[in-house]
Amino acid sequence: MMARIIDARNLSCPQPVVLTKKALDETGEVTTIVDNEAARDNVVRLGESHGCQVAVELKENFFYVSLKRLMNVPVEKTPQNQQNLVVLIGSDIMGRGENYQLGSLLMQSFLHTISGLTLQPETIIFLNNGVKLVIEDSPGLGELTKLEHMGIEILACGTCLSHLELMDKIAVGRVSNMYTIADTLFRADKIISP
Repeated sequence: MMARIIDARNLSCPQPVVLTKKALDETGEVTTIVDNEAARDNVVRLGESHGCQVAVELKENFFYVSLKRLMNVPVEKTPQNQQNLVVLIGSDIMGRGENYQLGSLLMQSFLHTISGLTLQPETIIFLNNGVKLVIEDSPGLGELTKLEHMGIEILACGTCLSHLELMDKIAVGRVSNMYTIADTLFRADKIISP
């Protein structure tokens, strides 16, 4: 069977992943062409999470990501006594007051507190100005690094990082896309947004 070719060059997030998943569901073998590393990594992660053999080739400054489904991967279930918790952070401060310094202090305290809780999130997602927390010199960087080392997944919106011109400053977690973010939120048992 010939792999279906998806030309996702010049497409914004999450289109390369969405088109690839649709084709993969229909054929089981896809080669997606993308023009940037973030899209390449997102398509690779999609393939890995769906039990695919993944190969990446660079041709004429474009990435050719080949996915071949080897098996159906069941969705992981959490133990009955543990919920799949997701924290969604859309700001670099906590609260709605006008005092930025206080809001920043509260956010740092919140991130610090997570590591000591009995029930911890599976994933923390950063959107909008929240992505400022995952970059170099962020006041919350130490806490987020600790949480990542504890096994908590840290996802930062790639569109937000690009829009705020922070893509090259990310220091913790991984750049994600709206498909992965939406999928993570819809699979969550509970979403916390401080």
